[in-house]
Amino acid sequence: MSGTGANSKVIITCAVTGSIHTPGMSPHLPVTADEITEQAVAAAEAGAAILHLHARDPEDGRPSADPDHFMAFLPRIKQACDAVVNITTGGSAQMTLDERLAAPLRAQPEMCSLNMGSMNFGTFPLARRYSTWKHGWEPDFLEASRDTVFKNTFADIEGVLRQLGEGCGTRFEFECYDTGHIQTVAFYLAEGLIKPPIFLQFVLGVLGGADASPEQLMHMKATADRLLGDAYRFSVLAAGRHQMPLGTLGVILGGNVRVGLEDSLTIGRGRLAESNAQQVAKIRRIVEELGHEIARPGEVREILALKGGDRVAF
Repeated sequence: MSGTGANSKVIITCAVTGSIHTPGMSPHLPVTADEITEQAVAAAEAGAAILHLHARDPEDGRPSADPDHFMAFLPRIKQACDAVVNITTGGSAQMTLDERLAAPLRAQPEMCSLNMGSMNFGTFPLARRYSTWKHGWEPDFLEASRDTVFKNTFADIEGVLRQLGEGCGTRFEFECYDTGHIQTVAFYLAEGLIKPPIFLQFVLGVLGGADASPEQLMHMKATADRLLGDAYRFSVLAAGRHQMPLGTLGVILGGNVRVGLEDSLTIGRGRLAESNAQQVAKIRRIVEELGHEIARPGEVREILALKGGDRVAF
């Protein structure tokens, strides 16, 4: 299952806004419910079968865990397109687990992301690249990551799997920032708390996790092949300028790909992406030039054994 095969479908995920980049870094980063809705729907129309969603405070663009902020756009996106909605359980390292789970437990989506371990998650180097900010909170928010641990203990992971997985029928995009996270997936597969088909997201280029390099991607895939066999599919998320090259390599290796303004603000060297859809359209062209077809939302629901958009709570 880990390989897509020469002629099978490639799943494109679009991570629309995230909690890493701040509004002062790009005027195109969606912040309000209207902006998130518009960009998410356009990304789906461009070929993204999965939409990975965070919320922001519409007043100042700060990452938000408020379920009301999520519910301001989730129903609108569902009404406007058929894409699979995937809600973060990661939120931000500065949020508690209860805060991070409030919106997913209310929305009961088909998919959620799940970071497979606690880690240093350093975004503070980004602050060096900018001299002006749109909001006063931005540089302090980035600097706080120097002394903040993103916490997802084994107990936390088990709780999410039980509350959202068993309790709500939600399946997961297992975000693996290093090979130890893949080992944790394998452990819970053996324990029966995770059931195939498994969807791994290899996350490359976050300070504190695996660096963005072909060697790391090959190592992570080899680790997953060894530990998970044919029980999984993988996707590749690479930060910043590595987004398109390593995403392309992931497809060549038989995987799927994630793009979006959460992961990179650019569309090429020194050029800000004007929208999430622009990145989706670019990776779609690459995927199709490589001889693959993109997976449609209905096909993704079948591939990943999702419960269906009619069984969510939004």
